[in-house]
Amino acid sequence: MSPFDIIKSARLTEKGSIQSDKYNQYTVVADRRASKPQIKRAVEELFKVKVLGLSTMHVRGKFRRQRTHQAGQAPDWKKAIVTLKAGDKIVLT
Repeated sequence: MSPFDIIKSARLTEKGSIQSDKYNQYTVVADRRASKPQIKRAVEELFKVKVLGLSTMHVRGKFRRQRTHQAGQAPDWKKAIVTLKAGDKIVLT
C-alpha cells in the first residue's frame, strides 16, 4: 500500500488541538488493514516528521436513523494517535 492509501485524513478536533499543543500528538484516520509500522512510515513520508510513538484503536461506526424506520450505520474506522519529536509539527489548517 502507498502512504496515500494508508493515511486517509488527519482529524482536527478540539481534543486534538489540545493534544497537539501540550503533548505534540496528532490524530489521523488510517486504513483498517494497516499495521503500526506501516502507519509510522506513511506519516513520516507524507508529513516529513519524526514519529516517536504511535497508538492505534478500532472505532466502531455509529448507528444512524434519519426520518426513516430503516437503520443505517457509519463505517468502522481506525484511529491512530501519533506522537512527534519535539520541534516537529503537522500543519492541519
